[in-house]
Amino acid sequence: MGSPCLTLFALLCLVVGTAARPFYPLPSKVADGERQPLQTSRPYNIAHRGSNGELPEETTAAYMRAIEEGADFIETDILSSKDGVLICFHDFTLDDTTDVAQHKEFADRERTYEVQGANTTGFFTVDFTLKELKSLRVRQRYPFRDQKYNGKFHIITFEEYISIALDATRVVGIYPEIKNPVFINEHVKWPNGKKFEDMFVETLKKYGYKGSYMSNEWKKQPAFIQSFAPTSLVYVSNLTDLPKIFLIDDITVPTQDTNQSYWEITSDGYFDFIKNYVVGIGPWKDTVVPVVNNYLQPPTDLVARAHAHDLQVHPYTYRNENLCLHFNFNQDPYQEYEFWIHKMGIDGLFTDFTGSLQKYQEWTSPLSSRDSSNETSLLHKIAVMVSPYERV
Repeated sequence: MGSPCLTLFALLCLVVGTAARPFYPLPSKVADGERQPLQTSRPYNIAHRGSNGELPEETTAAYMRAIEEGADFIETDILSSKDGVLICFHDFTLDDTTDVAQHKEFADRERTYEVQGANTTGFFTVDFTLKELKSLRVRQRYPFRDQKYNGKFHIITFEEYISIALDATRVVGIYPEIKNPVFINEHVKWPNGKKFEDMFVETLKKYGYKGSYMSNEWKKQPAFIQSFAPTSLVYVSNLTDLPKIFLIDDITVPTQDTNQSYWEITSDGYFDFIKNYVVGIGPWKDTVVPVVNNYLQPPTDLVARAHAHDLQVHPYTYRNENLCLHFNFNQDPYQEYEFWIHKMGIDGLFTDFTGSLQKYQEWTSPLSSRDSSNETSLLHKIAVMVSPYERV
């Protein structure tokens, strides 16, 4: 395999040299045939918005880098353009992660809308057509991360994101979020009375995503559907049997659609209800283990109670930078992974740094691929180890 730097350089060359055609075609099926299956023996490595610790989030480059680094799932947020095309983008506004402010032709698009009970001013995705959104370029969200790829990549569609997973040389799952469906359904209208959730599921079905968790169909094309909106998860449960994850925000933030408190949605009674529609929860990690003055406090029983209700737990978000690591981990992301995987017993991790989590799991795996490539070689190693002790 070539070096990451060469791979990234080649990718940038392709971006520059292929302006006359779409950079990444819809599923080309180049990877049809036998592919290495999804690993299911350890917690899932979920690439949060791609490998966005290295590259601008939710871009082709970030997702391809995450796959190269070993992600089990590539995660994305789904919003909509003005003309009803589903796109991969986290914020409702374009201000923080694109160059929209530099486009004078869009100066009159700034709006103020109520979003989740608060007035927000900015350039909203729902006020731009897909063609207009494609004219923008994406930039790194955080100033403490590498800025040299700013302006190199554009916003991609849900379908383009799916194509990246399907074209991987091994089975890579997708993990799309139904992002604030209340807001999207207020501002975007589709023909025949269809809703955001309908379009979301139709896209998944179009590309063959189906099947309950761990079914043969699911293993062929793995996908989790996630949302902070419980009513959306219930609604899409009638449209697809794909596994769903209920995202849980900070303890101060009520649910966006039902206005329920954190304490209500994490109660045993609510877990009994929601487990009929989801296979797990995705809580913010600092609600699972509270933090005071950047030090961990005693863990809550959230993981244990979720597991008692047969729910997986996929916390978010793990970041390698010193300012994102609690003091208990001595500025070492591997210590954080160790704590969450082996002490807390979680089932998946949303990380901005896919490569570091992959390395940790490979290094700590009892059957690491570094030591054995197949069962025969493993048996041979065991035989060599015991041979000095065999009786003559």
